[in-house]
Amino acid sequence: MGLISGLLNIVFGNDRNVIMETAEVFRENSEGGAQRAQEVKLEAMQQFAAEFEGQKNGWFDRFMDGVNRIPRPALALGTMALFLAAMVDPIWFAARMQGIALVPEPLWWLLGVIVSFYFGARHQVKSQQFQRSIAQTIAYVPKVVENLASLRALRATSPGLADTGSDARLSAVSLMPDNNPALSEWRARKAEAATK
Repeated sequence: MGLISGLLNIVFGNDRNVIMETAEVFRENSEGGAQRAQEVKLEAMQQFAAEFEGQKNGWFDRFMDGVNRIPRPALALGTMALFLAAMVDPIWFAARMQGIALVPEPLWWLLGVIVSFYFGARHQVKSQQFQRSIAQTIAYVPKVVENLASLRALRATSPGLADTGSDARLSAVSLMPDNNPALSEWRARKAEAATK
């Protein structure tokens, strides 16, 4: 009996567990690991709370927090508003898009950089000459002016838009039926069916 108790004293004596200590060499003690993870989380939460302890909640801080929250919803709602505007008043929308056609390409790049940096995306730099893009934009000006004049003439409020006036030929042409091949074919089939 003395030999067995002596052996057990060597293995488990002095509040030690040699088997557990040997196993911990090869595998982490999960209870100890969970306790260490809990301590790390508590320290992080305390540090996070300390960042906001000295912060004042004045009207300027609240205002700036509100301003920081505006861009994402504004971009999303603004894009949906553009689709709605295109359906409600297409001529108004087309006139505004003609104005956007005059924006020089470097400004589009700048807007892309600002938006991509704001949302954390990476911007890929394109190498194009600034003067060439300005010249291309200026070349669009006569076409845009012509398009705007055409769009203004299409407004429903334009007087005499469908009026033929004193043009007798135009009045006669507007009253003549168009040649409709599908209608002619339908009439021919109907006539054949009536004769059968």
